[in-house]
Amino acid sequence: MEIMQIDFNNLNINQLSFETEFEKKIKQFVEEWFSDSTMVKVQTSGSTGVPKIFDIEKNKMINSAEMTCDFLGLKENDTALICLPVEYISGKMMVVRSIIRKLKLIIVDPALKPLENINDEVDFCAMTPLQVENSLDELYLIKNLIIGGAAVSESLKAKIAQVLKFSDSQTKIYETYGMSETLSHIGLKQILPQAEDYFTVFENVSISIDERGCLKIFAPNLNSEILQTNDLVEIKNENQFKFLGRIDHVINSGGAKIFPEQLEALVKKEIPNEVVFLGIDDESLGQKVVVIIEGEKSEEVINKISKISFEKNFHKPKDVIFVEKIPRTPNGKVNRLELTKTINI
Repeated sequence: MEIMQIDFNNLNINQLSFETEFEKKIKQFVEEWFSDSTMVKVQTSGSTGVPKIFDIEKNKMINSAEMTCDFLGLKENDTALICLPVEYISGKMMVVRSIIRKLKLIIVDPALKPLENINDEVDFCAMTPLQVENSLDELYLIKNLIIGGAAVSESLKAKIAQVLKFSDSQTKIYETYGMSETLSHIGLKQILPQAEDYFTVFENVSISIDERGCLKIFAPNLNSEILQTNDLVEIKNENQFKFLGRIDHVINSGGAKIFPEQLEALVKKEIPNEVVFLGIDDESLGQKVVVIIEGEKSEEVINKISKISFEKNFHKPKDVIFVEKIPRTPNGKVNRLELTKTINI
């Protein structure tokens, strides 16, 4: 199968044949980018609420693209691979980075296995954790990989380290932190070759916390407003922070605040399944902690969870619930709101 490539160092878009729906969407965005408009429309994922569409200034997208390209050392004629929906900021920014740095952009339809037909080395790619999970044997082909859209689980980090341990590949892999309003990411945390605990923000990005302990971001090159997040963080210094969990995901059980993301990271070290901790209404506790496991019911999995040494006794789930499929947003994030509605206790 022939894979389409756009060379932004020698662009003549009318000579290219755009065949798939995804390729046509990229062509449409490239034409929009080179139009007289100073703005671009971007859709949010809807993972934390109702999806919305808003306008972004092209010059701010250029600033974001330059931050990433400079950090990763990308240069003219390097190759980039896009396999993320171009409706969202993640896909749009892959195109913008390719345009402003004059990269050769390889186009692969967003799918679970975007690298299965790739045979040559690629300088730069962005993928979701789910795509990485299904591309482990091909990761050595990517020189610089950024993973976003959802947190990278401990089990996935272990799998990445295992498959690349005996490889001669010089692959560097980073987890990203960002959102639509920050035009993709404002900071990266290396997973490989060094496993880092803290995200490091780019230059000209200031971070602080509010009275709840939630992250505030001021990145004037990307957004003129101070962005208030609902992400609970620990700040190490002026440009490094650790993500603890979303305040709207926090479970309040018997007066104790529990961060589900931290429990999920702990459990994913022991089992390969997708795992989500939720707080379910309970008369005596207010909320009781339950864990949702994707896949068929397994006594082995239940047994492994029962043997996990949780930091606090009240972190231990009251119920283990198996579901065939955990709902996700179109860009791969777990949809906790939908999951809460669909499970039957």
